[in-house]
Amino acid sequence: MKFSILTLFVLITSAIVTAKLIKYPENYQIPQNRVVGGSVAEDGLAPYQVSLQNQFGHTCAGAIIATEWILTAAHCVVFKQPEQILIMTGSQNLSHPGVFYHVDRVHLHCNYNVPANHNDIALLHLNSSIVLNEKTKIVPLPVESMNDGDDVLLTGWGSEYLWGATQPILMKVNLKYVEHKRCKKMLNFDPDLDVGHMCTFTRDGEGACHGDSGGPLVSNGYLVGIVNWGQPCAVGYPDAHASPYFYLDWIRRTMSPNKKCS
Repeated sequence: MKFSILTLFVLITSAIVTAKLIKYPENYQIPQNRVVGGSVAEDGLAPYQVSLQNQFGHTCAGAIIATEWILTAAHCVVFKQPEQILIMTGSQNLSHPGVFYHVDRVHLHCNYNVPANHNDIALLHLNSSIVLNEKTKIVPLPVESMNDGDDVLLTGWGSEYLWGATQPILMKVNLKYVEHKRCKKMLNFDPDLDVGHMCTFTRDGEGACHGDSGGPLVSNGYLVGIVNWGQPCAVGYPDAHASPYFYLDWIRRTMSPNKKCS
């Protein structure tokens, strides 16, 4: 059963931390202190990366795809009003934030969660244009499909182990793209894996965790994934991410003045 760690954190601690959706296999034992392999991202590595925040701090991540648009995961912003979301740009250190921008419109995919865990993608429109500089840049959308084994860079402030706190310093990990049919087989033909997902994997101990949700995966300079869901925190299964390439038409329509979701 997949669920959002946000719900559990609210019930247990009243701390609002939006999570990467996670799915437990049968008879799964929760690992303790499992480090999600990676290293500190060098300064300026991911100038397109943003932090979605509320009054408590970092909740999710996103990517700058235009001066007034952020691409993220729908489960990060569902049930939220625009005024409840702040976008932090220009810093890889949450303890030393950069520039904040306000959201004025939230666009969930019209078929989000239909079926469950499908179409987990959203666009946020800002009420002012982002000022671009060396620390704040747009990441281009993909122009072609990927090949099995392509290199993928994941960056995020997510926890390094299940139930852990988010990290103040941006981390990075190098992953590999897993072709859809192979990913489906590796995930035991999980029905939650849709054609709109792209998968990444390297080995047990490397991958995304809660706090990384909505964050960017980049290959060859292009935004190829938005963190969606996976089995908890790099335990030897591929992670599933929304594929911007698959959703290019939806993204362009939503950003256009005469938007129509389909």
